[in-house]
Amino acid sequence: MISEIRHQPIIGVMGGAMVDKETLETAYQLGKMIADKGWILLNGGRDAGVMRASAQGAKERGGITVGILPQADRHQANPFIDIALATNMADARNLINVLSSDVVVACKGSAGTLSEIALALKNNKPVVTLGFEAAQVLREFTKPGLFRIASTPEQAILYVEKYLHDVLY
Repeated sequence: MISEIRHQPIIGVMGGAMVDKETLETAYQLGKMIADKGWILLNGGRDAGVMRASAQGAKERGGITVGILPQADRHQANPFIDIALATNMADARNLINVLSSDVVVACKGSAGTLSEIALALKNNKPVVTLGFEAAQVLREFTKPGLFRIASTPEQAILYVEKYLHDVLY
């Protein structure tokens, strides 16, 4: 059995902890399909959002699930996780998520999901997005002034000065 598991593809399912019902249903269906293929599902392991929904779908089809948890207590995993790995690394665990996956599927999420996509691409891991729009995530951070696009060095300096003024003064 162990040698069989060792050769099964590991599919990383990334996505938000707080998402709409449609995204939860999509993640659930994705988890079921991953299990139907005989692949291992890996995600962030928490008892929320895409992590719970995708793991539930996989478990209901008899799949194997792995959760890479941000906290130190592996008992914090959602009930559909077979193998819970406690990292006590918070967001730094995102690199473990993608490096442990053969392919990453990014469902709707926010900055954490965006970081997992970037880390996967940086490490030559294939990424499939499913309802994830990076531009929308970046727009969310534009509203409070955390993200700006400059077209010239002068404009970049103006944005830096504005940020420093707003924060420091």
